[in-house]
Amino acid sequence: MLGSSSVATMKKVVQQLWLEAGLNRVKVSQAAAHLKQFCLQNAQHDPLLTGVSSSTNPFRHQKVCSFL
Repeated sequence: MLGSSSVATMKKVVQQLWLEAGLNRVKVSQAAAHLKQFCLQNAQHDPLLTGVSSSTNPFRHQKVCSFL
């Protein structure tokens, strides 16, 4: 019983390796260039870089209204 589960496990490993071997690879320098280009193109929409206006910020502190 132990041998058959080991064979099944090894078949899964081999299947995963075949799947990974068939993937298209991209050079790191090319991927970095694409990532840099994407970041520069979308920088104006990034709230971490541009900030969030207080009118559209859902996490702003709510004003407290009190009646005396």
